[in-house]
Amino acid sequence: MPIRFRFRLIPFVVTVLLVVLGIMLAQWQTRRGDQKQAIESKLLQREADPAIKFSNASQDVDQLEFRRMALRGEFIPGWPVYLDNRPLNGVAGFYVLMPFKLTAPDALPDSYVLVARGWLPRDPADRSKLPSYPTPGGAIEIEGLARRDFGHVLQLGDAAPLRPQAIVQNLAINEFAAASKLKLQPFVIEQTSNTEDHLLRAWPRPSLGIEKHRGYAFQWYALAVMACIFFVVTGFRRGSKNTNKPAGRQSG
Repeated sequence: MPIRFRFRLIPFVVTVLLVVLGIMLAQWQTRRGDQKQAIESKLLQREADPAIKFSNASQDVDQLEFRRMALRGEFIPGWPVYLDNRPLNGVAGFYVLMPFKLTAPDALPDSYVLVARGWLPRDPADRSKLPSYPTPGGAIEIEGLARRDFGHVLQLGDAAPLRPQAIVQNLAINEFAAASKLKLQPFVIEQTSNTEDHLLRAWPRPSLGIEKHRGYAFQWYALAVMACIFFVVTGFRRGSKNTNKPAGRQSG
């Protein structure tokens, strides 16, 4: 019995679209995984280095990112801001952000760094209610991890004007600088040192999710392969059905 393939245009177009979509999304997930793998490699390389003291001569973000830094100065408690939708161990909560005025000998006058001090749980009954926490007074020394930003979460709608005590979804350094009129350094700090303020500092690793991206890439590649297989198999099945149909009576 001859094996025949029945080609149909619409299923072919749908298959091509699915294959292209699957490959594009798989490649995007692969790139995301590669980016996080590069971050993990940089983290491992710089975690072993001793904490560096702040210096105005070393403000290049590429060189500072993921390095442990020691900063001397004082917190400005009049300008706290809270990043919402930052859960910890499945509990909803906020990151407490506060400017830190640098008082090191080589710090420029009125120079500040935006610091993520730690995590607070959110009141399940009242989202806007914030637990109290102490802020160290006077000059202290803190340590933390230098980052480009605090990461981003999905934000619906426009953000409200930034002000002290604001609860926001995302925050950029230049936005905080414009609202507070403070001269901020071009990096942020995730505080790791303990200042007896009862805040939790279990920061998520920036490289978290490498295997997740690899898994998603595999799924999208699998979708592309399955679309091809489905198109080929159904084409041969339809071709076989047409071949097996009995021929009509011929007159004459």
